[in-house]
Amino acid sequence: MLTVDVDVAVHPLDDPVRASLRGEHRRFARWVGRIGRYEPEVARFVGHPVVLDGQDWADLGTALGPGGSAGIRGTGHVPPPGWTVLAEFDTVQMEGSGLRVALDSGLDRLTAADVPEILALIARTEPGPYAPRTIEMGTYLGLRVEGRLVAMAGERLHPPGWTEISAVCTDAEFRGRGIASRLVRAVGAGIRARAETPFLHAVAHNTSAISLYETLGFTVRKKSKLTLVQAL
Repeated sequence: MLTVDVDVAVHPLDDPVRASLRGEHRRFARWVGRIGRYEPEVARFVGHPVVLDGQDWADLGTALGPGGSAGIRGTGHVPPPGWTVLAEFDTVQMEGSGLRVALDSGLDRLTAADVPEILALIARTEPGPYAPRTIEMGTYLGLRVEGRLVAMAGERLHPPGWTEISAVCTDAEFRGRGIASRLVRAVGAGIRARAETPFLHAVAHNTSAISLYETLGFTVRKKSKLTLVQAL
Protein backbone atom coordinates (compact mmCIF):
# COMPACT_ATOMS: atom_id res chain seq x y z
CA MET A 1 0.00 0.00 0.00
CA LEU A 2 1.36 3.43 -0.94
CA THR A 3 1.86 5.71 2.07
CA VAL A 4 2.40 9.46 2.14
CA ASP A 5 4.93 11.09 4.43
CA VAL A 6 2.82 13.87 5.96
CA ASP A 7 6.00 15.54 7.25
CA VAL A 8 7.06 16.48 3.72
CA ALA A 9 5.31 19.42 2.06
CA VAL A 10 4.49 19.16 -1.64
CA HIS A 11 5.29 22.85 -2.17
CA PRO A 12 7.53 25.20 -0.12
CA LEU A 13 4.55 27.48 0.59
CA ASP A 14 2.57 24.59 2.08
CA ASP A 15 4.99 24.60 5.04
CA PRO A 16 6.78 27.96 4.83
CA VAL A 17 7.95 28.06 8.45
CA ARG A 18 9.82 24.77 8.49
CA ALA A 19 10.99 25.29 4.90
CA SER A 20 12.55 28.57 6.06
CA LEU A 21 14.05 27.05 9.19
CA ARG A 22 15.61 24.23 7.18
CA GLY A 23 17.09 26.69 4.70
CA GLU A 24 17.77 30.42 4.69
CA HIS A 25 16.77 30.87 8.35
CA ARG A 26 18.41 27.80 9.82
CA ARG A 27 20.48 30.05 12.10
CA PHE A 28 17.27 31.01 13.93
CA ALA A 29 15.91 27.46 14.26
CA ARG A 30 15.05 25.52 17.38
CA TRP A 31 13.91 21.94 16.75
CA VAL A 32 12.10 19.45 18.94
CA GLY A 33 11.31 16.36 16.89
CA ARG A 34 9.29 17.45 13.86
CA ILE A 35 8.40 20.79 15.45
CA GLY A 36 10.46 23.79 14.36
CA ARG A 37 10.28 27.25 15.85
CA TYR A 38 12.12 30.52 15.55
CA GLU A 39 14.13 31.98 18.40
CA PRO A 40 11.47 33.93 20.32
CA GLU A 41 13.27 37.27 19.95
CA VAL A 42 13.18 36.80 16.16
CA ALA A 43 9.63 35.52 15.61
CA ARG A 44 6.89 33.52 17.32
CA PHE A 45 6.21 31.21 14.39
CA VAL A 46 6.06 27.44 14.77
CA GLY A 47 6.25 24.92 11.94
CA HIS A 48 4.65 21.49 12.20
CA PRO A 49 3.42 18.55 10.13
CA VAL A 50 0.04 18.76 8.43
CA VAL A 51 -1.29 16.23 10.94
CA LEU A 52 0.08 16.37 14.48
CA ASP A 53 0.28 13.06 16.34
CA GLY A 54 0.63 12.62 20.10
CA GLN A 55 4.42 12.94 20.00
CA ASP A 56 4.16 16.12 17.92
CA TRP A 57 1.89 17.72 20.53
CA ALA A 58 4.29 16.70 23.28
CA ASP A 59 7.21 18.14 21.30
CA LEU A 60 5.24 21.33 20.65
CA GLY A 61 4.65 21.68 24.38
CA THR A 62 8.37 21.26 25.01
CA ALA A 63 9.23 23.80 22.32
CA LEU A 64 6.80 26.39 23.70
CA GLY A 65 7.37 25.83 27.39
CA PRO A 66 4.67 26.00 30.11
CA GLY A 67 1.93 28.43 29.15
CA GLY A 68 3.49 29.14 25.75
CA SER A 69 1.26 29.73 22.75
CA ALA A 70 1.53 29.34 18.98
CA GLY A 71 -0.54 29.46 15.83
CA ILE A 72 -1.23 26.08 14.21
CA ARG A 73 -2.08 26.21 10.51
CA GLY A 74 -4.69 24.03 8.84
CA THR A 75 -7.95 22.49 9.97
CA GLY A 76 -9.10 19.58 12.09
CA HIS A 77 -6.55 19.96 14.89
CA VAL A 78 -7.66 18.52 18.23
CA PRO A 79 -5.29 19.54 21.03
CA PRO A 80 -4.70 17.04 23.83
CA PRO A 81 -6.35 17.51 27.22
CA GLY A 82 -4.96 20.46 29.11
CA TRP A 83 -4.29 22.59 26.03
CA THR A 84 -6.41 25.70 25.44
CA VAL A 85 -7.67 27.01 22.12
CA LEU A 86 -7.36 30.79 22.42
CA ALA A 87 -8.65 31.89 19.01
CA GLU A 88 -9.18 30.84 15.40
CA PHE A 89 -8.63 32.93 12.27
CA ASP A 90 -9.45 32.32 8.62
CA THR A 91 -6.43 33.25 6.52
CA VAL A 92 -5.36 33.58 2.91
CA GLN A 93 -1.95 32.98 1.38
CA MET A 94 -1.25 35.09 -1.72
CA GLU A 95 1.48 34.55 -4.28
CA GLY A 96 3.07 37.45 -6.10
CA SER A 97 4.43 36.14 -9.38
CA GLY A 98 2.35 38.91 -11.00
CA LEU A 99 3.47 41.67 -8.63
CA ARG A 100 4.54 44.80 -10.50
CA VAL A 101 7.71 45.76 -8.65
CA ALA A 102 9.50 49.10 -8.58
CA LEU A 103 12.60 50.41 -6.84
CA ASP A 104 11.97 53.51 -4.73
CA SER A 105 14.78 55.88 -3.75
CA GLY A 106 12.45 57.72 -1.39
CA LEU A 107 12.43 54.83 1.07
CA ASP A 108 15.02 54.11 3.75
CA ARG A 109 16.52 50.70 4.51
CA LEU A 110 15.86 50.11 8.19
CA THR A 111 18.48 48.71 10.55
CA ALA A 112 18.72 47.41 14.10
CA ALA A 113 19.17 51.01 15.26
CA ASP A 114 15.60 51.69 14.04
CA VAL A 115 13.99 48.88 16.05
CA PRO A 116 12.57 51.15 18.82
CA GLU A 117 10.83 53.27 16.17
CA ILE A 118 9.71 50.14 14.31
CA LEU A 119 8.15 48.63 17.44
CA ALA A 120 6.39 51.92 18.19
CA LEU A 121 4.95 52.00 14.65
CA ILE A 122 3.87 48.36 14.95
CA ALA A 123 2.14 49.15 18.26
CA ARG A 124 0.26 52.05 16.65
CA THR A 125 -0.82 50.22 13.49
CA GLU A 126 -1.06 46.54 14.59
CA PRO A 127 -0.17 44.80 11.30
CA GLY A 128 0.75 41.60 13.15
CA PRO A 129 3.49 40.25 15.40
CA TYR A 130 6.92 41.85 15.29
CA ALA A 131 9.71 40.98 17.73
CA PRO A 132 12.89 42.89 18.64
CA ARG A 133 14.99 40.80 16.22
CA THR A 134 12.46 40.31 13.42
CA ILE A 135 14.48 42.80 11.38
CA GLU A 136 17.18 40.10 11.05
CA MET A 137 14.83 37.98 8.90
CA GLY A 138 15.33 40.14 5.80
CA THR A 139 15.26 43.64 4.32
CA TYR A 140 12.88 46.20 5.82
CA LEU A 141 12.11 49.51 4.15
CA GLY A 142 10.51 52.54 5.74
CA LEU A 143 9.16 55.96 4.87
CA ARG A 144 10.05 58.92 7.05
CA VAL A 145 8.21 62.22 7.13
CA GLU A 146 10.14 65.02 8.86
CA GLY A 147 12.37 62.37 10.39
CA ARG A 148 9.51 60.29 11.80
CA LEU A 149 8.95 56.69 10.68
CA VAL A 150 5.36 56.61 9.41
CA ALA A 151 5.24 53.47 7.25
CA MET A 152 7.19 50.29 6.61
CA ALA A 153 7.22 46.82 5.05
CA GLY A 154 9.78 44.07 4.80
CA GLU A 155 10.76 40.44 4.35
CA ARG A 156 9.85 37.65 6.77
CA LEU A 157 9.59 33.91 5.98
CA HIS A 158 12.06 32.69 3.36
CA PRO A 159 11.30 29.20 1.98
CA PRO A 160 13.41 28.14 -1.02
CA GLY A 161 12.67 30.34 -4.03
CA TRP A 162 10.20 32.55 -2.16
CA THR A 163 10.21 35.47 0.29
CA GLU A 164 7.26 36.65 2.35
CA ILE A 165 6.36 40.35 2.41
CA SER A 166 5.15 41.34 5.84
CA ALA A 167 4.71 44.14 8.42
CA VAL A 168 3.03 46.36 5.81
CA CYS A 169 1.77 49.28 7.87
CA THR A 170 1.15 53.03 7.66
CA ASP A 171 0.23 55.52 10.36
CA ALA A 172 -3.45 56.43 10.16
CA GLU A 173 -2.85 60.07 9.21
CA PHE A 174 -0.81 59.04 6.14
CA ARG A 175 -3.13 56.37 4.72
CA GLY A 176 -4.81 56.76 1.36
CA ARG A 177 -1.68 58.14 -0.31
CA GLY A 178 -0.44 54.95 -1.97
CA ILE A 179 2.40 54.48 0.52
CA ALA A 180 1.65 50.80 1.18
CA SER A 181 1.73 50.11 -2.56
CA ARG A 182 5.11 51.85 -2.87
CA LEU A 183 6.53 49.78 -0.03
CA VAL A 184 5.22 46.44 -1.31
CA ARG A 185 6.53 47.10 -4.81
CA ALA A 186 9.92 48.20 -3.49
CA VAL A 187 10.32 45.20 -1.18
CA GLY A 188 9.18 43.02 -4.08
CA ALA A 189 11.87 44.53 -6.29
CA GLY A 190 14.55 43.34 -3.88
CA ILE A 191 13.04 39.87 -3.84
CA ARG A 192 12.88 39.68 -7.63
CA ALA A 193 16.51 40.81 -7.83
CA ARG A 194 17.40 37.53 -6.12
CA ALA A 195 15.33 35.62 -8.71
CA GLU A 196 12.77 34.77 -6.02
CA THR A 197 9.00 35.23 -5.88
CA PRO A 198 7.17 37.27 -3.23
CA PHE A 199 4.24 35.95 -1.27
CA LEU A 200 2.27 37.11 1.76
CA HIS A 201 -0.43 36.20 4.25
CA ALA A 202 -3.51 38.08 5.40
CA VAL A 203 -6.44 37.39 7.68
CA ALA A 204 -9.49 36.69 5.55
CA HIS A 205 -11.62 39.47 7.07
CA ASN A 206 -9.07 42.13 6.07
CA THR A 207 -10.72 42.53 2.70
CA SER A 208 -9.31 46.00 2.09
CA ALA A 209 -5.73 44.73 2.35
CA ILE A 210 -6.51 41.71 0.17
CA SER A 211 -8.07 43.97 -2.47
CA LEU A 212 -4.98 46.18 -2.43
CA TYR A 213 -2.67 43.21 -2.90
CA GLU A 214 -4.81 41.96 -5.78
CA THR A 215 -4.54 45.32 -7.54
CA LEU A 216 -0.74 45.03 -7.23
CA GLY A 217 -0.73 41.62 -8.91
CA PHE A 218 -1.06 39.10 -6.07
CA THR A 219 -3.48 36.20 -6.35
CA VAL A 220 -4.93 33.99 -3.63
CA ARG A 221 -3.05 30.69 -3.62
CA LYS A 222 -4.61 29.05 -0.59
CA LYS A 223 -7.28 29.61 2.05
CA SER A 224 -6.65 28.14 5.46
CA LYS A 225 -7.19 28.56 9.18
CA LEU A 226 -4.87 29.50 12.00
CA THR A 227 -5.65 28.15 15.45
CA LEU A 228 -3.94 29.83 18.39
CA VAL A 229 -3.28 27.22 21.08
CA GLN A 230 -1.74 27.49 24.53
CA ALA A 231 0.30 24.73 26.13
CA LEU A 232 -0.20 23.28 29.61
